[in-house]
Amino acid sequence: MKSEITGEFIFKETPSGPAKSVLYEKHLELTQKSQMADFAGYVMPLWYSSIKAEHNAVRQKAGIFDCTHMSTVEVAGDNSAGFLDIVTTNKISNMQVGQAKYSYILDAAGKILDDIIVYRRKEDNFMVVVNAGNEKKIRTYLKALLNNEITIDVKQSNKKINHKPIIRDMKDTSSCDDCRVDIAVQGPASLDIVLKLLQTVVDQDNITSLKPFHFIKAELSGINCIVARTGYTGAKICFELFVSPENAGQLWDILIEAGGLPCGLGSRDSLRIEAGLPLYGHELAGKFNISPFEAGYGWAVKLDKNFFIGKAAMQAVSENHNMKVVRLELDGQKGVRPVRGHDVVLDDNGRCIGEILSCAKIEDRQIALAYVDKNAIEPDKIEAYYLARNERQVQQGRKESIAIEEKCDGDITGKIISRFQKF
Repeated sequence: MKSEITGEFIFKETPSGPAKSVLYEKHLELTQKSQMADFAGYVMPLWYSSIKAEHNAVRQKAGIFDCTHMSTVEVAGDNSAGFLDIVTTNKISNMQVGQAKYSYILDAAGKILDDIIVYRRKEDNFMVVVNAGNEKKIRTYLKALLNNEITIDVKQSNKKINHKPIIRDMKDTSSCDDCRVDIAVQGPASLDIVLKLLQTVVDQDNITSLKPFHFIKAELSGINCIVARTGYTGAKICFELFVSPENAGQLWDILIEAGGLPCGLGSRDSLRIEAGLPLYGHELAGKFNISPFEAGYGWAVKLDKNFFIGKAAMQAVSENHNMKVVRLELDGQKGVRPVRGHDVVLDDNGRCIGEILSCAKIEDRQIALAYVDKNAIEPDKIEAYYLARNERQVQQGRKESIAIEEKCDGDITGKIISRFQKF
């Protein structure tokens, strides 16, 4: 860890082997070890049946996802709302109890450290859900903020945060009785599944009327849960169930028995790409240091707040960025070579306007998220160019890179479509 005058927070994680999620043993009952992979520091299932079947289950019925690898952090006490208002980009103090908000944690240089969801459980108690791959970094960062060890404002290097809430790892069962990990139930039938497990008419009515980005406490088959209308698939009907790690395996089995199809990382990725949702390191931060404004999430950065860490840098980005994330539809019929991250996007004149960030095959289409020139006139048709994958392709004349404005002949045609899609 290092804090410089620029305000950049540099975190160097000590390498370690992947950990097992709370549901690891449950996965081995349903799939082979060969279908498990290291993701964000955890061994997770890529798929159980097939990516296509699991993708379709979420779009047509309901899928269940192990999200217990995600970090859950409690921020409580001593003006915790004020602390989070300084630490995150969205407005926290005006949240209602039972409300959730999407937000970002930045360093003083304006670099995205993570995108998060904040849940207000009480006036002075919040649960913050952090990406698994950023878990150690965010924990270290928050601790450094509490200890006044890093710069929070490059223009006032002596500025400190006066609020000192208690920050606790909610996955750690030794820290408190009230611990939480996340199991997601996504898709049009997810409401029916949750309703089956509720034991009172009051809870059923409350869940039925629950609005997106709101949550309540309820018992599902006698298991204490936080039931939230949030998710990462674009599904109109979706829930995330925050449960004690000790009860997660039992709840997982109950959800499967109630009609949910277990889904792995493969469909999680294809679903979020189809919906246009960003992944940290790809459509956020990453190689291009993509900002919320470029990703299409400028609404989650409240520049009218008096102050938040990284505000000055974000203000400049909001006014000066010249790139943006778009969603593309490309041919994906049988026999068509799939595009990959870093392949090049060309306009209808063969001019390079950007590159592919993520791509997924959906039926006979490829849906991709790409980073392109904001000022380029959106053409009726775009093309993609497959960059060289190996030395042999380079020797055959395929380019390893193409610069913005450079011209070349494309390999596959497509079009720019709406930035987001709801289901």
